[in-house]
Amino acid sequence: MKRRQFFLMLLLFVLAGSYFAFDLGRFLTLDHLKAQQAALESYRDAHPVWTSLLFFGAYVLLTGLSIPGATVMTLAAGALFGLLWGSVLVSFASTLGASMAFVASRYLLRESVQSRFGDRLSRINGGIEREGAFYLFTLRLVPIIPFFVINLVSGLTSLPLRTFAWVSQLGMLAGTLVYVNAGTQLGAIQSLRDVLSPALLLSFALLGLFPWLARAALDRYRSRKVYAGWSKPRQFDRNLVVIGAGSAGLVSAYIAAALKARVTLVERHRMGGDCLNTGCVPSKALIRSARVAHLLRDSKRFGIDCGGVEARFPAVMARVKQVIEAIEPHDSAERYASLGVEVLEGHARLTSPWELEIEHANGSTRRLTSRAFIIATGARPFVPEIPGLDEVPYLTSDSIWALDELPARLLVLGGGPIGCELAQAFARLGSQVTLVEMAPRLMAREDQDVSSFVEDRFREEGIQARTARTAIRVEVSQGQQWLIADHLGSMERIPFDRILVAVGRAARLEGFGLDVLGIESDRTLLTNEFLQTRYPNILAAGDVVGPFQFTHVAAHQAWYAAVNALISPFWRFRTDYSVIPRATFVDPEVARVGINELEAREARQPYEVTRFGLDDLDRAIADGEPEGFIKVLTPPGKDRILGVTIVGRHAGDLIAEFVLAMKHGIGLNKLLGTIHIYPTLSEANKYVAGTWKRAHAPQRLLAWIRQFQRWRRGKE
Repeated sequence: MKRRQFFLMLLLFVLAGSYFAFDLGRFLTLDHLKAQQAALESYRDAHPVWTSLLFFGAYVLLTGLSIPGATVMTLAAGALFGLLWGSVLVSFASTLGASMAFVASRYLLRESVQSRFGDRLSRINGGIEREGAFYLFTLRLVPIIPFFVINLVSGLTSLPLRTFAWVSQLGMLAGTLVYVNAGTQLGAIQSLRDVLSPALLLSFALLGLFPWLARAALDRYRSRKVYAGWSKPRQFDRNLVVIGAGSAGLVSAYIAAALKARVTLVERHRMGGDCLNTGCVPSKALIRSARVAHLLRDSKRFGIDCGGVEARFPAVMARVKQVIEAIEPHDSAERYASLGVEVLEGHARLTSPWELEIEHANGSTRRLTSRAFIIATGARPFVPEIPGLDEVPYLTSDSIWALDELPARLLVLGGGPIGCELAQAFARLGSQVTLVEMAPRLMAREDQDVSSFVEDRFREEGIQARTARTAIRVEVSQGQQWLIADHLGSMERIPFDRILVAVGRAARLEGFGLDVLGIESDRTLLTNEFLQTRYPNILAAGDVVGPFQFTHVAAHQAWYAAVNALISPFWRFRTDYSVIPRATFVDPEVARVGINELEAREARQPYEVTRFGLDDLDRAIADGEPEGFIKVLTPPGKDRILGVTIVGRHAGDLIAEFVLAMKHGIGLNKLLGTIHIYPTLSEANKYVAGTWKRAHAPQRLLAWIRQFQRWRRGKE
């Protein structure tokens, strides 16, 4: 705490303490007010201006210090100044005092509260930014929580002071008028309970609901406007139809079936989507085979001589297909039918906000009506417009699985997660791999030390990583294929036999009727925080929406989309993106959750870094794989976790403990106090917490303990 903050808090404490120490509350009772009414009126008649000023100042001080007594003061305003002038004085004094309490809370407490509980308060802050005025207005009209608590808590949020002031003044006006009016007849009041009758309290409650009812009416008006021109069926064939059977579509259909809805899942190609057929599953199977080949070649390190090791590429690809076939039943039409989902094969196209046309492979069509739809059409590899690229049989992450012959020279275009994973896998299987990346380093979204680690590993394994290169064109000359790339103004010619384009993925938006309905998109489908499109009954989830194109995020979104589709407008859930983990399955793996140093600097967020090297971990040493590190970002002096980056074997598994910790507000101190099995890789999570603890040890306390121990040994 800064010195100014300390002295201000001390001053407020002294002022508020004096009120209780000198029992000043005895002057702010109804009985005392009635006893002194004649004397106060006499002073008012003699000094009208001073009386108004003194009353105004006292009221501001009372509310600014959050001291009880505002109710009696409001009655006094009516007794002394009448309804009109009394209401004006109280209205502005109460607003000014509440604003002072608001500012004091924000200045003294907000920084420390947000620093300690920022993750858990992020959704509250988001709600305040969107609907803070509604919340505050309702609480002012219906004081479920005492006003002084509302003032202090509001200061801890992101609500602007201007909004707090005008909403408070407007919201407190009705109560002010009631109490000031009651004060004009002070003699008839025997108790403060006489002021508010049950009927008046009910009126306040109904008035408090007015802004919410008004907003609901506005939402309904906008909804009717969106649906204008479309004919809504009187009844529906389905509660929900899901378009696309990838991760988002499968989970959406599963949730809907679990909620006993009648749900249809439409897929035009293969169940399981990209993840099962061309993405996560085949790539991890390929990476595993490549890692085995690498280990066998490196077996002498472990005291084993395997001789010459040669990867048989057709057999490797056969194993990839076997893995897909083994997992395929989990996503099969038969399994989902057994769960209560109707699965239809065909191309789906929306024809209205409630109607869908399905074109089957045999040319027949079928129409369905549904109360709600979820668009889960996924994404496809993005292929940039590079002159000459169409003249060569280029590969993408979709088509590479059809290879039956290992490319002698593979050029990978793109140094992101997909490009890096496949580049390393093919290099370990025997290809001569060149990786071309436009950014100045690989995996540019990660910190510099992560990129350097991966680049060094690639260099050791013979992968040529050429960064800061922009692809200009592809040439074919005398049977030889070349990529022409610009590197700092000079042109490079890079030969290749096959080229893999791995520069990102683009949402599948065409051919589903979105243009007919006027559903907006900008690279991805545009939705609100409830995953609703411009039509509230048409939602979307997965890669078609973003912002994170991960299978686990698609499944996460699917829950929100399905529940919102089936129970809206009665209740809706905002999608929670507060803790999103990710992993790149290079070897060693790179995993992250929360922010890294790059993002913290961009956001100008104060942080400190705690780092633990896996070369100091017993299990990693025993396994002969002591490469990598764990890096944890925390607020300065705090153990709250802002983000974690892990580089090392099984990083994607090790990150789970930190994901849980961040989700539930568990700090490094509690991780340190958790027993981890020895010897395991997971001990690294505990050791990085221990590293943080050593850096933040209470040195003064330790010095005192040292002296205490000397004394116990009999030494002075």
